[in-house]
Amino acid sequence: QVQVAESGGDLVQPGASLTLSCIVSGDGMRGTGWNWYRQSPGKRREWLAALANVGSPTYSDTIRDRFAISIDLARNTGYLHLTDLKPEDTALYLCNVRAEKGITVYNQWGQGTQVTVSS
Repeated sequence: QVQVAESGGDLVQPGASLTLSCIVSGDGMRGTGWNWYRQSPGKRREWLAALANVGSPTYSDTIRDRFAISIDLARNTGYLHLTDLKPEDTALYLCNVRAEKGITVYNQWGQGTQVTVSS
């Protein structure tokens, strides 16, 4: 069974930076692709960025100049680096991971980590 856990959310002031983490765990599990999303109350879930173990990152146009995705395969962890945060970035940030164990492929969501931007 694959588990996914996000962390790093916080209450910050406008203009601040944060790094969110998304760790994959489970016996023999190997993360091969990470997608980050966010969701605010009353709004649809919004896709932000994606990065696989091969290839280049892709970004939503709404955040490409301020957010960056990276992964550390040795740590089975993906990251989302947030800069110049604005109040409208306040949301629950969620990670969706593609993981493999042998020939079996899994897709798993985490519970999310809350980012609140307020002065």
